Amino acid sequence: MIGRPAITAAILAGGAGLRLGGRDKGLEPLAGTPLVEHVLAALHGVDALLIVANRNHDAYSRYARTVADAAVDRHGPLAGIAAACAACDTPWLLTVPVDCPDPPGDLAERLLRGALLHDAQAVVAHDGTTRQPLFALYRRELAGAAAAAAAAAQGVWSWQDAIGARELDFADRGQQFQNLNTPDDFLPHAARTRFRG
Repeated sequence: MIGRPAITAAILAGGAGLRLGGRDKGLEPLAGTPLVEHVLAALHGVDALLIVANRNHDAYSRYARTVADAAVDRHGPLAGIAAACAACDTPWLLTVPVDCPDPPGDLAERLLRGALLHDAQAVVAHDGTTRQPLFALYRRELAGAAAAAAAAAQGVWSWQDAIGARELDFADRGQQFQNLNTPDDFLPHAARTRFRG
């Protein structure tokens, strides 16, 4: 997109990894490579990178500038989105979760095109079956609204509804929104069948 506004991509890596025994999901190896590296390799059409993590900052900072949630008692994805918005230096912020190793390569481009077409301050991917609330694009100016909603323990989905986020159709990429949650998901066979099958 010629002359398009700049986008910062934020990888949300602040989860507790409970189904992995508390291990940091983004640093778990998939096919011998930390999961976060798969996500980074799949990101296209962005101008800057952020990682939102609440532990292992030294490990994540090897890949990109790393920020934490604003307060330790504000866990959850919306707190991560708020922290990323506050740290964003570009007009737009793209969010993706660290547990999805193969997000659509045209995610940023399509979301931005939809945002500009609909004059929306936030757009979110829909995989043809359901909204994918962590795959979204926001105007940087939403930082304050995100922080207030996170402080009130609001969920991402309801906050997106409150700010009038538009859903964009990604049914043609539906398989690419699947994520890894359990140790079995990280096995080579499981990874091949889930993401490339």
